[in-house]
Amino acid sequence: MEVKIVNNNQELADAFEVRKTVFIHEQNVPEEEEIDQFESESVHFVLYDDNQKAAGAGRFRILDGIGKVERICVLNENRKTGAGVAVMNKIEEYAKSQGISTLKLNAQTHAIPFYSKLGYETVSEEFMDAGIPHKTMKKSI
Repeated sequence: MEVKIVNNNQELADAFEVRKTVFIHEQNVPEEEEIDQFESESVHFVLYDDNQKAAGAGRFRILDGIGKVERICVLNENRKTGAGVAVMNKIEEYAKSQGISTLKLNAQTHAIPFYSKLGYETVSEEFMDAGIPHKTMKKSI
């Protein structure tokens, strides 16, 4: 597996395809909510499996000096393989290179144990986003 910072149109298309599969097709998130106005100001990441097939994605933005981790997803067949950890590690490495020391994310509640294992702590009550329960989590890096 290899996680890349997106730097061309094909890699961006690959990241969007993974996101569409997971969020729109699996989780029924409306496309206009999934692909949003923040795409052009985000740094995108795409994970390729050993066959060079896009298998995971995520994006990152800096808001008021805090890194915001968003749209983390892995195709069903690649889950529980370390793919999600690889995407998160690459994003955290990038954030550090940008001088960021605090990260936050809005985790779907079923994914809280995954993020907790990576050192994130829940800092909010549950809220709904795109019809899915979430909680905000933070981590110092």
